[in-house]
Amino acid sequence: MDITQQVEQALETIRPYLIADGGDVAIEEITSDHVVKLRLLGNCGTCKMSFMTMKAGIEQAIMKAVPEITAVEAINLSEPV
Repeated sequence: MDITQQVEQALETIRPYLIADGGDVAIEEITSDHVVKLRLLGNCGTCKMSFMTMKAGIEQAIMKAVPEITAVEAINLSEPV
């Protein structure tokens, strides 16, 4: 299983929670230095809590399941106000 498949598998563990709130997440890119770049979709892209969801949920799930990953970034997430 390649690294993209491993990250996708990790996302599947939290995807039901995102979908339940009207959102989702998609892998945009995994860089050569193992940084995962994600796009938050639906409500996840506009929700005020998306920064927390990203850090506490998505990032944690990916980094726990795929230790080679060095960072997780949302390319369309603005910093919290």
